[in-house]
Amino acid sequence: MKAESPKQAPALFPYFTDEHEKIRQKVRQFCEEGIAPFAEEWDLAGHFPREIFKKAGDLGLFGLRIDPRWGGSGLDWWASAAYMEAMAYSDSGGVNMGLYVQSELTIPVLAQLGTDEQREEFLRPAIRGEIIASLGITEPEAGSDVAAIQTRARIQGKDLVISGRKLFITNGTRADLILLAVRTGEEGHKGISFVLFPTKTKGFKVVQKLSKVGMMASDTAELAFEECRIPQRFVLGEIDKGFYYIMENFQGERLAGAIASIASMERAMECALEYAGKRSAFGSPLRRFQVWRHRFAEHHTRIEAGRWLVYRALDLLNRRQPAVQEVTMAKLYTTELSQEVLYDCMQVFGGLGYLTQCPIGRLWRDVRLKTIGGGSSEIMKEILAKERGI
Repeated sequence: MKAESPKQAPALFPYFTDEHEKIRQKVRQFCEEGIAPFAEEWDLAGHFPREIFKKAGDLGLFGLRIDPRWGGSGLDWWASAAYMEAMAYSDSGGVNMGLYVQSELTIPVLAQLGTDEQREEFLRPAIRGEIIASLGITEPEAGSDVAAIQTRARIQGKDLVISGRKLFITNGTRADLILLAVRTGEEGHKGISFVLFPTKTKGFKVVQKLSKVGMMASDTAELAFEECRIPQRFVLGEIDKGFYYIMENFQGERLAGAIASIASMERAMECALEYAGKRSAFGSPLRRFQVWRHRFAEHHTRIEAGRWLVYRALDLLNRRQPAVQEVTMAKLYTTELSQEVLYDCMQVFGGLGYLTQCPIGRLWRDVRLKTIGGGSSEIMKEILAKERGI
């Protein structure tokens, strides 16, 4: 479903340059021509073609903030925001999530912590979309409590031998590389390390592909590691410092979730307003009924408030300033708001909105994950309580 774009704040916001807007236009075209027409088909299939990673790599979407030395563009967080906002036009939360894991959760960590040897071997092809990366943190008994990770790596000579399990791993069934959190030391947060784990390693197994309520085109897996041997040179950053790297990485992940939430709400409002202008009931278009006009007005106001909360956090992160509180607020507010906005936008469509052929139905289903993934709303509130000294 296509609609004319309403006037939106991003184009007016001073940090979005002409270069950023060109990225936005390029990504929207990629979405409308190469993803949206197949979104329902890929949802039903439970995956999307691997070639989408290569096409995204060719467009430069995986290396926007990465040093050109390794094939990136050397741009800023505003370039990433333009890309993620435009991805709403894919009408596929699953495709978006698969690509975001590559562009926002794995590649930046590898670029920041990797040695030149690691960057040459893994970062450069990942930026080109030639290898698919995933982030292996969550376990059956360790979700929000990252310090409870039990997948263990013991040192044997010049190797690490890894055994354990991971759960809810996006891109897990077809990843070529996993940024894997393992326990290398004592219990608790001080004994966790990050390693680069090639999935061709002997002893690695995809236990099962998980069936989900939404984000259906994105593959999500349970993984097993049985005496998997990798060289110690695949340790990412310093050994036993993984917990701190994970906490730092969460800031980018949560900000990406907030940006995507704003974009999803705007896309849903665009679709709902277009439909409400065409659909008549009792002799009048739906959008002329006061109940809907007032509800849309309220949502526009709250979305705009959320946007500026997100942009405040984005500005701080872009300037490498402390932003834990602002990122957490942005993630909490926008993901919770998305549940209400998508509910109402779907309601406008009536029975049509409940069909998977309708993009709004898929959008509604996909946003449900946003208050869970990347740190639940309950965890966000706990972080904010601590930050504010409550």
